[in-house]
Amino acid sequence: MAADKPSLILASGSPRRRDLLAQIGIEPDAVLPSEIDETPGRDEAPGALALRLAEAKARAVAAANPGAVVLAADTVVACGRRILPKAEDEETARRCLTLLSGRRHRVYGGICVIAPNAAAPRLRRVVTMVRFKRLSGAEMRLYLASGEWHGKAGGYAIQGLAGRFVSALNGSYGNVVGLSLPETAHLLAAAGIRHPLEG
Repeated sequence: MAADKPSLILASGSPRRRDLLAQIGIEPDAVLPSEIDETPGRDEAPGALALRLAEAKARAVAAANPGAVVLAADTVVACGRRILPKAEDEETARRCLTLLSGRRHRVYGGICVIAPNAAAPRLRRVVTMVRFKRLSGAEMRLYLASGEWHGKAGGYAIQGLAGRFVSALNGSYGNVVGLSLPETAHLLAAAGIRHPLEG
C-alpha cells in the first residue's frame, strides 16, 4: 500500500460487493461487516431506506476505525413503495417472486463513503428498473429448490439463475448485484482511493 494512500474498509460481508470492487481493481484492506437494525421506518420510502442504511453501516464501522476510508452499501428492492424483504425462508422468497412475476420493480442502491478528513459522509443513491417475465410454476419451484434466493433482497440474485427471469433492465446492473461501480469509484476517488484507470 502506498504511503499516501489511506486504508480502505468495506463495511459489508457480501462477497458480491467485494467481487464488484475487484472488477475495477480495488481491493479493500479489511472487510468488517456492520450489524445494524435494518427495519424500515414507518412509511419510509425505499430510496431513503437504502441511503439511511448505507450511512448507518458506514458510521458504525468508521467510529471504530477513525483513520480509514469506509465504504458501505445497501440494496432495497421495491414494487412501488412496497419494500420487499431479504428472503430468509422459502415462503418469503415465494411471496417475493410471485409479486415480481410479470412486473416491473425498482432496485435502490445506497452508497456511503466516510473519509477521515471529510466534513461529512459522501452519499449516492442509484435506481435500476428491472422487469421480470411471467414465471411458470415449474420455474418458481426449481428456483426455490436452488436455495439461491436465501438472504437476497427481493428473493432473487440477478447474477445467478434468476438472470433468466429478467426481460428488461434500465440502469446499473451492478446496482442490482449489490454495488453500482461508476458512483462507487467516484466517491472513493474523492476520498483518495483510486482505481487503475485513474492512474
